[in-house]
Amino acid sequence: MKRTRTVEDYIARSKAWSGELEQLRSILQSTELEEGVKWGAPCYMLDGKNIVGIGAFKSYFGLWFYQGALLADKSKKLVNAQEGKTRAMRQWRMHSAADIRPRLIRSYVDESIMHAKTGREITAQRGKPLVVPLALKKALAADKGAGDAFRHMRPGLRREYADYIADAKRDATRQRRVDKVLPMIVRGVGLNDKYRR
Repeated sequence: MKRTRTVEDYIARSKAWSGELEQLRSILQSTELEEGVKWGAPCYMLDGKNIVGIGAFKSYFGLWFYQGALLADKSKKLVNAQEGKTRAMRQWRMHSAADIRPRLIRSYVDESIMHAKTGREITAQRGKPLVVPLALKKALAADKGAGDAFRHMRPGLRREYADYIADAKRDATRQRRVDKVLPMIVRGVGLNDKYRR
């Protein structure tokens, strides 16, 4: 898949929701936020700090607020897309153009900007012990090259791989994931490197 470099590219590729994404973009462009692309999706920043992004998925489109857990959310629009994993980020999912409420969206964005300006933020938890799933442990023990490469990776990269394997619900899925990542580990690349600059 070709990497998205501009907001225009992203919207053009999101054919099912392109009109709705343009409306969201217009609302966000009316703010003081700077527009850019991060991790292949439109992102709106204040002094380089991520505030809000727009995205399109199969059954919905919407906004995600990087520090959404700080928002009052009086209208109950925000959800945690990965309960138990995501501490700060929240999504606002929309299913049609009728769900786009410019004034309400703007109030959420303005509150997010205010939090950023005052320095309020939820930071990532550091120092959690790395738990390597048994399936990955066995594969790394059986493949000396992969085991050595894994031990020499930065802690964040090791955690990405461990979490990816641990998140699989079924044994078959877990094994497919192990088979997929072993060559990547040997090459010394991170699971999510393609999304990083």
